[in-house]
Amino acid sequence: MPEEKTLRSRSIFKGRAFNVRIDTVIDAGGQETTREIVEHSECVAVVPVDSNGDILLVRQYRKAIEKELLEIPAGGIDPGEDPETAVKRELQEEIGKLPGRMASLGGYYSSPGFCTEYLYLYLAEDLKDSQLYADDTPGIQTVRAKPNQIRRMIRSGEICDSKSVAGLLYYLDWKKRQR
Repeated sequence: MPEEKTLRSRSIFKGRAFNVRIDTVIDAGGQETTREIVEHSECVAVVPVDSNGDILLVRQYRKAIEKELLEIPAGGIDPGEDPETAVKRELQEEIGKLPGRMASLGGYYSSPGFCTEYLYLYLAEDLKDSQLYADDTPGIQTVRAKPNQIRRMIRSGEICDSKSVAGLLYYLDWKKRQR
């Protein structure tokens, strides 16, 4: 597959959560065109599983789509932070738990057609109470789901954001292979 050659890159927005740039490229067909790219830091996404085997999800309002979503906990990796430290912080902020055990389940790009964001996917188990408060998490509610409910929740649209769908399906596949 031929790569696109970048001729020039121009930053058009620098924000707190992301930046936006426009790249002028030569595409695979030899034509000059532009690509609008959202630059976003690496993130973590976590499938937290309690001692009963339930998956802890978070319900939170998302302004971009003007509605609440049911998601796996996730968040950005702070400068100087490694993914495992980010997992611990995010779980403390979003569900008030600290994992006793973690395992990497892989990773994936959220929307590579226009965004640089990469998510490291983790399984978190042996959860202990440990609350951290963050400015952007007061409206988050924790929701428990049985693993056998997840596929139905995805099919029905109850769980409909890409990081959660991908992370949960990967976890269910991983769990099946562990037997």
